[in-house]
Amino acid sequence: MNLLAFDTSTEVFSVAVQRGAGSALLEHSAAGGAQASAALIPAIQDLLARAELRLTDLDAIVMGRGPGSFTGLRTACSVAQGLAFGAGLPVLPVDTLLAVAEDAHWRFGVTQVVAVLDARMDEVYWTHYVQHAGRWTQQGGFALGRPETVVAPHQWAVAGNALGPYGERLPGAIRIDAQPTAAALLRLAPALLAAGQAGPASSALPFYIRDKVAQTTEERAALRRASAAQP
Repeated sequence: MNLLAFDTSTEVFSVAVQRGAGSALLEHSAAGGAQASAALIPAIQDLLARAELRLTDLDAIVMGRGPGSFTGLRTACSVAQGLAFGAGLPVLPVDTLLAVAEDAHWRFGVTQVVAVLDARMDEVYWTHYVQHAGRWTQQGGFALGRPETVVAPHQWAVAGNALGPYGERLPGAIRIDAQPTAAALLRLAPALLAAGQAGPASSALPFYIRDKVAQTTEERAALRRASAAQP
């Protein structure tokens, strides 16, 4: 199976190409954010060329659908829609928090993961995943809140990119730095494709948990006062 995957939901954007089942992945990652919109398509073109694949040789395009950066998600969705529509390919949107759990499992072997991503504005996105017999199951829904509101059951790993900015404000004794990498998306893709979760180009839509992009001036001032008041 030939697959292209990418994620631009965080400050690191990631692209990967798989040519054939069981083949080595070609990967690329770089600074995301505002740079992702300009760098994503050249990175995709480069990896496809190195894999000696054309877009029409792909079986599907896999993308991180969110939650994450509003700008990053719009970039991923617009690129996925454009490429898939032009080449007549299905799109497989994947939850970015699931990719975080897969990345943590791949590198550290954990099977009970509280996946946490920095949502900025002093908040995090989070949810729980359990892996059994090679399949992930989400436990409960998605949440958005202050780092202190994250629930980490005993012996579960707290994994994601929120450890650096929020440190000890996050719970849990097991903490893992993890990302929603394109390689993680490709490892998840076969089971999700077999389950019929791919769709047409129009299905490349962002998944937003927060419906607000930025804080007001008053909210930012309140946060600064609260931070200054902390011992």
